[in-house]
Amino acid sequence: MFGVLFEQTADGQRYIDWLLSGLGWTLALAFFGWWIAFAVGLVVGISRTVHNPIVAVLARLYVEIFRNIPVLVQMFLWYFVLPEVLPTSLGNAVKQIPPPWGSFFPALVCLGLYTASRVAEQVRAGIEALPTGQSEAAQALGLTPYQTYRFIIVPQALRLIVPSLTSEVMGIYKNTSVALTIGLLELTAQARQISEATFQTFTAFGAATLIYLALALIAYQVMAAIDKAVRIPGTTPAKGAIEPSLKDDLEQVGTLPDAIEVMK
Repeated sequence: MFGVLFEQTADGQRYIDWLLSGLGWTLALAFFGWWIAFAVGLVVGISRTVHNPIVAVLARLYVEIFRNIPVLVQMFLWYFVLPEVLPTSLGNAVKQIPPPWGSFFPALVCLGLYTASRVAEQVRAGIEALPTGQSEAAQALGLTPYQTYRFIIVPQALRLIVPSLTSEVMGIYKNTSVALTIGLLELTAQARQISEATFQTFTAFGAATLIYLALALIAYQVMAAIDKAVRIPGTTPAKGAIEPSLKDDLEQVGTLPDAIEVMK
């Protein structure tokens, strides 16, 4: 079924080379976009929990804008609208960026900032999940608010939200497909080109689907390993820990009538 992928194209390449080229752009978008999203999302998420009302409102405004506008619309805004609102010289310079970089950089900024709004909410939830007594204890010890976040709050919050960040990591891989709308030949765009050149739609998009599935599974395994490595001890009950303790209690109490007498 996938034999057509190994046939030669008009330019002497093979169709699978098109897929691998698209995979490279997909990986580049997802990798660099994720680090932009994590850095910006961390700052915005922390800002949403500070006591400064102006900073908190600005952070919330960022989240509401970028999270609630569809990523496709944001992609068009960054690619088509931004060069028009910039100063003329700068806008012309942006328009003259040669392909594929002229499409790559707007897609990178779009995916990074869009995903950052989602990461910020995860960071905020992780911070708010911690007991308030920790912040109070830090203040009693004389730590500044910056030191409290830097050494106590943020490290624990990040360890708590690793499982929820897994969906965001996998999501940014899938959202890279939106970049085809502005001309970037990533994985989905290359699959569409193969479909149009060979009329083997099922083969082209079936191969792309399997690659996306493999990327998602790899991301999941990597995040699961990170979660296991940084998990806070005691936050997840050990497997089988309840049954032995219940068994020991029953052995100490004895039979059911003895247990009733103990309860009395």
